[in-house]
Amino acid sequence: MQIAYFTERPYRGLSEDEVLRQGTFFGMPNSRFDRSLASEDFNQYLNQSQYAEEMGFDGVALNEHHGTPFCMGAVVNMEAAILARITDRVKIYLIGNPIPVHRNPLRLAEELAEIDLISRGRLVAGWVRGSGPEQFCNNVNPALNRELFQEAHDLIVQAWTRPGPWRYEGKHYHYRHVNPWVLPYQEPMPATIIPGVLSPETIEWASDHCYPYVGLATALGPTAELWDIYADRLAQRGIQAGPENFGYVCHVHVADTEARAQEIGRNFLFANGNGNFAAAAYTLPAGFNSAAAIQRLSRQRGSGWLGVSRSKLYGDASPSDNGLAEQKRKIDENWIANQRQLTMMAGTPDHLIDRIKLVMRLLRPGVLFLSGPFGVVPHEDRMRSLELLGKYVLPELREYARELDLPSMFERKPGSVLIPEGQGRQPVVDRSALDEVESFRSWAPATAG
Repeated sequence: MQIAYFTERPYRGLSEDEVLRQGTFFGMPNSRFDRSLASEDFNQYLNQSQYAEEMGFDGVALNEHHGTPFCMGAVVNMEAAILARITDRVKIYLIGNPIPVHRNPLRLAEELAEIDLISRGRLVAGWVRGSGPEQFCNNVNPALNRELFQEAHDLIVQAWTRPGPWRYEGKHYHYRHVNPWVLPYQEPMPATIIPGVLSPETIEWASDHCYPYVGLATALGPTAELWDIYADRLAQRGIQAGPENFGYVCHVHVADTEARAQEIGRNFLFANGNGNFAAAAYTLPAGFNSAAAIQRLSRQRGSGWLGVSRSKLYGDASPSDNGLAEQKRKIDENWIANQRQLTMMAGTPDHLIDRIKLVMRLLRPGVLFLSGPFGVVPHEDRMRSLELLGKYVLPELREYARELDLPSMFERKPGSVLIPEGQGRQPVVDRSALDEVESFRSWAPATAG
């Protein structure tokens, strides 16, 4: 199993009160942008990725968002190119490029090929549809998102694998001359993942392409259900899915004491975290998601994903309708609730190892992304968390991965295991672990009294 480090790279120059008064991260006026502070942020985040390699992580991960201080990574390929040069060993996971908002997929194919060449084959390309705000920021019709995604993906793969020159005439993209002279280091194309948030259509598409699907810190029960959808679809073609087909992002912060871990870990819900990423109307514009995908999102308890939660979907009061004290009280409740669901974790190494192992046993991922907190976490706390993870947590997780037999996509090619004739597929999740997850419903940190 691969273990990678991920952080959203938030802008750290806003107070929680400012964001709560605004109601969302998306749309915060950029008059609040401090160039000097942002420069420091970017360089510290790059330093953290270098340190993650030093501490023994197998990979570092990057994502992309637009028009929000929640994540400053607006040009993920630029950061990936820097990491390709300043790191030596780690895989560079992109989770990922929102290809529907790129006007020029051929340019994107060339950018990624350069990154793969500079890193000598360490790039892991990741394709995402992007969140709703990405469509607004880039003036893309959200109702066309999925067909733009699929056509651009197919064009990029052809650019990497089909000898040129040739002409392309599609529905949305047109090129008179396709003949890139920068091709990926990996043959025939870079390793690829599909990150997602419980959309059945996306996971079916990923299964059809045998791309590993990565759950973005999604609720454990619905995630297990989605793994089964992927595996069932693959089984229709006589292929057995396994750990090499799946990845999962787990929010984890480690500190020397439980009290410090809880204090810093709460930044996973800084200004309500993902739950205040954007108003639901921006996150799910008309035509962007199917009814089935929205229903799955609505089942998530806790803070929700990118502005989507049960309370918002069902018309409860928005955060801005409540006073700051009441909003912060609910954030504190959600922080405990998310820890009880094991979608967020904070503690000392000894207190966290068994919880992470439980997630591994349930979902059996071939790659596990350990995500650092959002918000205004000091650089020193992030570095200390990486140190403690590297020294005490990663060795335990690697040994447990061997016990569970969790090969990554680099150890066993996705789609390479066939189901014997006349037999059904083997389970891809361990549902017995769900009972143990439920046992955390009454958990409370020692600092909560």
